Amino acid sequence: MQTITSSVPIAQPAKRRTDRSRLLVVGVATIASAAWWAILVPVGGLTLDARQGGVLQHVGAPAVAISTALLAFAGWALLAILEHYAIGARKAWTIVAVICGLMSLSSPLTGGIGVGAKLGLASFHLLVGAIVIVGLHRTALSAKARCYEGNCAA
Repeated sequence: MQTITSSVPIAQPAKRRTDRSRLLVVGVATIASAAWWAILVPVGGLTLDARQGGVLQHVGAPAVAISTALLAFAGWALLAILEHYAIGARKAWTIVAVICGLMSLSSPLTGGIGVGAKLGLASFHLLVGAIVIVGLHRTALSAKARCYEGNCAA
């Protein structure tokens, strides 16, 4: 019996450079939050004070930048874990990220001292959440692309 081979190449999904793209999301979120702090506090004259566990804290630029970077890296780690173990990783991650982002709004709205601080701190959560959710969602590999790379979830 003779086998017929095709000379037409099989279309392969485009390989994405997820690590660089995800690092870019972390950087953009961090820079955006620091820039927003610079607009709200020094330029706008807003005082970002909050009460956490009975302790009064002033929210400065280093706290904003560090917490933004840590949050974005945590989102990246969760997405990578889900991509490794779950078939619907992109959808599951997006749902979890949106729920976490909405839940995070309770902290500034209850802990902020004064209306300006509450709204200012909540705006950081919305800004960073939007950048991280949209940015990392765009870098998430589809199940087909993950399988092509040899990382199929069972």
